[in-house]
Amino acid sequence: MKKKIHPEYHEVTAACACGNEFKTRSTATRIKTEICAKCHPFFTGKQKLIDTAGRVEKYRRRYKLATPRREQ
Repeated sequence: MKKKIHPEYHEVTAACACGNEFKTRSTATRIKTEICAKCHPFFTGKQKLIDTAGRVEKYRRRYKLATPRREQ
């Protein structure tokens, strides 16, 4: 391998919004996630509404506008 062209690879702690933390290796200095395997509905079996930056409301507004109009 060529010298001085590869990024530094070191151990970091990845943190989730739910509070779960785990150690991994990465070129990044810090890893933050919104959803991990401990809180994701697919893995937990619990269905919960995950709204990131108002996406659900945006979809509902768009869907409401997309309904066909009745002809008079």
